[in-house]
Amino acid sequence: MKKLLDIEVEKRNCEGEVCLERLDPIMVAHRYKDPTISLICAFFAYGNVKQIVKFLDSLDFSLLQKSDEEIKEGLKNHYYRFQKSEDVAALFIALKRLNEKSTLEEVFKRGYLKNRSTVDGINELIKTLQEIYPHKTMGYNFLISQVTTKTKGAGALKRWMMYLRWMVREDNIDMGLWSGVDRSDLIIPLDTHTFNVSKKLGLLSRKSYDLEAAIELTSKLKEFDKNDPLKYDFALYRIGQEKLSLGMS
Repeated sequence: MKKLLDIEVEKRNCEGEVCLERLDPIMVAHRYKDPTISLICAFFAYGNVKQIVKFLDSLDFSLLQKSDEEIKEGLKNHYYRFQKSEDVAALFIALKRLNEKSTLEEVFKRGYLKNRSTVDGINELIKTLQEIYPHKTMGYNFLISQVTTKTKGAGALKRWMMYLRWMVREDNIDMGLWSGVDRSDLIIPLDTHTFNVSKKLGLLSRKSYDLEAAIELTSKLKEFDKNDPLKYDFALYRIGQEKLSLGMS
C-alpha cells in the first residue's frame, strides 16, 4: 500500500495537478500566497468545486485593508450557500482586525505550542475571530467552526486542517508560508472522498466521519512517513475524486 501511495504522491506533486482543467480552491490561494486570503479560500472550500472557485474569483481581497463600512458595501452582493453577504463581510472584518493586532500564524502558535496540538491552535484562532468581531449566525458559525474539546463525534475540522496543510507543508501543491509548526503534528483534512477511499484501502477502520477518524487515519499514514503523514492527503483525495481502483476490493 505504501508503494502504491508513494507512486500517486509523486505523480500528483506537480503544478499541473491544480489548473483550470483540475480545479481546486488552492488554485486561488496560489495566486496570492497570503495566509489571510488562503484562509478565506479554505473556509469556502465546500460544495461544488466550480462554484467554490467562481465565488473566490469574485471576491475583492483588497477589501481586507479597507474600513468596516467599505467592506460591507463591497461585499453586499456576495453570498455563498449557507453564507449571506453579512457573513462574508463579518469574516473579512474579523480577519482585518486580527491582522491589525497580530497574525494568524502568531495566534495559532499561541495555542499550538503549549502541547504541540493543532486542535488547540485552531481553537485559539476560532476564539480570537469570535471575540474580535462578534457575529453569530448559522452561516458564519459553519464557516469558522466551533471550539472543539472532544474528538469522537466532533466535526473533522476539514477546512481548518486543509489550511494548515497549505501553510505548513511546502511542495508543488502546498505553499509553506509558516514556520515553527511541525509537519508531523498536522492532522489529515478528512473529507468524504478521503474518508471513503481510506476505508476501502484498509487505512481506516472507524465508521464515524469525525475528528477521531481523521486522527486515526493520520496515525496510520505516519507508519508510511512519520515526519510528513499529510504528503499522502492530496493523492488520497484525488484517488477518491477520480474513483481510481488502486487495487481496492
